[in-house]
Amino acid sequence: MALKVKATEQLIKIGKYEGKYRYIMMPELYTSLSQEKVIKEAALRSGVSKGIMQACWDAAGEVIKAWATEGHSVALPGLGTMRFGLRAKSVEKVDEVKAGLITSRRIIFTPAVELKDELAGTAIQITCYDRDGKEVKRVTSTDSGDIEDPENDQPSSGGQTQPSGDVPGEGD
Repeated sequence: MALKVKATEQLIKIGKYEGKYRYIMMPELYTSLSQEKVIKEAALRSGVSKGIMQACWDAAGEVIKAWATEGHSVALPGLGTMRFGLRAKSVEKVDEVKAGLITSRRIIFTPAVELKDELAGTAIQITCYDRDGKEVKRVTSTDSGDIEDPENDQPSSGGQTQPSGDVPGEGD
C-alpha cells in the first residue's frame, strides 16, 4: 500500500515565489470511514461479535473523553496519546486573568513512535498535474525516509520516475 499524493501546478500569490508557477504537493483525500465500518472490521480481526465490539468502542470513547476533559493525556492503542489543550492571550497582571482570554480549545495528538516509523516506511505515489489539470508525470518510491531539499541541490533519495500512464501494481 502506498500513500497517494498529488502535485498540482499552481500560481504562487505571495512570498518568495510570488507570480511563479510551482508544483504544490498534498495528500489525496480518501473517503471517511464510517464508525460502523471500523467496528465491523475490528470485530472481524478480533473474533468478537459486532455487538460486543460496539459496546467496547462506545465505552472506550466515553472513558477517553472523560479522562481527557479532566486533564489527562490518554493512550490510544497503537496510535499514540491525545489530550486537550488551549490557546490564550497573555496578560500582565493576575487580576486580569479570566476565561475570556482563551481563544481556542484544541485536541492535541502525539503519535506513537511505532506509528511514525510505519508512516516513514510507507511508499509514496505522486501524481503530477499541470495548471490545466492534465496528468503529466507519476513518481513512485519506497521512500527511504530521506528528506530532500531541491533548493540546496541535495541528491535524489531513490524515487523512481514513471511516465504518465500505467503505474506498476495499480489496478491489478
